[in-house]
Amino acid sequence: MFRQRCRTPRRRWALIALAVALGAFVAATLRLFVWPDMPVAPARVDAIIELAGPGERDPTALALARAHRAGDLAQSTTLDDERAGQCLPQVPGVTTICFHPDPETTRGEARRIGELARQRNWKSVILVTSRDHVWRATLRVSRCFPGDIYVSPSPLPPLDWFRAIPYQWAATVKALVFERDC
Repeated sequence: MFRQRCRTPRRRWALIALAVALGAFVAATLRLFVWPDMPVAPARVDAIIELAGPGERDPTALALARAHRAGDLAQSTTLDDERAGQCLPQVPGVTTICFHPDPETTRGEARRIGELARQRNWKSVILVTSRDHVWRATLRVSRCFPGDIYVSPSPLPPLDWFRAIPYQWAATVKALVFERDC
């Protein structure tokens, strides 16, 4: 009987600790990937940059370009798209740039954005990506680009969230622990 009483408080504290940890994990997931902090972009920036990935990003990037929010519109493309010469359609008054990052990751995109910014004298950009990717994309790009970074999220299909959240957690740990530079 004495042993059973000792185990009960331990189990209770273990369950409380587990509930707190689970709550913190859910809160962090919601804050980082579902409702990330996104400062309001100014009326005009130097470049709109569409990052590669899931969801319908082209319409968001093109809508920003057609609204003349920037003079440059850049798109991260796959190697196959680059070889085929596929890129976003031209928008009058906007220069369209297609680039293939090496490596084909957000880190590779951030490095290429940093290079393009130096070449084209960009001081501010709007990234077009999915909402789950906003926090990590901003982190990665800020390591390679010293200017102002804003984000315009594109819709992510509901079923893609089941894959996106675990992927973003793993990629965030990688970015925070193993790949801390540009």
